[in-house]
Formats: sequence, structure tokens, C-alpha cells
Amino acid sequence: QVQLLESGGGLVQPGGSLRLSCAASGSIFTLNYMGWYRQAPGKERELVAAITSGGSTNYADSVKGRFTISRDNAKNTVHLQMNSLKPEDTAVYYCNADVLTRSRSLDNYWGQGTQVTVSS
Repeated sequence: QVQLLESGGGLVQPGGSLRLSCAASGSIFTLNYMGWYRQAPGKERELVAAITSGGSTNYADSVKGRFTISRDNAKNTVHLQMNSLKPEDTAVYYCNADVLTRSRSLDNYWGQGTQVTVSS
């Protein structure tokens, strides 16, 4: 079993910054793809940013130039640095990962989510 635990959400004013972190633990052999998704009220969950085990990244157009995804393979963590936040960034942010477990099963896992609210 693998757990993803997000942290770093909160309330921030427009133009402010937050840094989200996601720590993976459990029966991990390797972490492959890792990503951040978000879901605003009444909207579908959408990909925000993703990073491969080799460090290749991709971003939603709406966050390019403002958000940066990074990972620490030694610590099984992924981060999302969010700058110049806008009210439309308000959502629950979820960590997602493809994990090769110690039993050599490749599975996809979700965290429970962390709330980000951008408001004055």
C-alpha cells in the first residue's frame, strides 16, 4: 500500500505565493510519473502540472510561467511552487503518482487533497 500526503495549502491574497508538497510513503519500489491536479467547485478535475522520473515537466496553459513543479527522488516528494496566484486558482489540489510497488505492481495513487483559496 502507498500513501500520498499533501501539505502547504491555505488562504492567500491574489498575487501571493504558496508551495505545495506531497510525500509518498509505503511499499514503494520506484515513483514514476507524479503530478498535481485541481478541482474547483462545480468543475471537473484538471491536470495542473506533471513531472516524470527523469525530470521532464508539462503544465496547464493557465499556470505556465507562474507554477513550477519539482521532485526529490531521494525523499519521494513532489512540490508545486505557485506564484502570482489568482482567484481562479482556488481549488482543492490533489497529488497523483504512478508507483511501482515492491511487489512489482504498477498502480496509480491519489492524495486526499489540500485546499488552496486565493481571495482578498
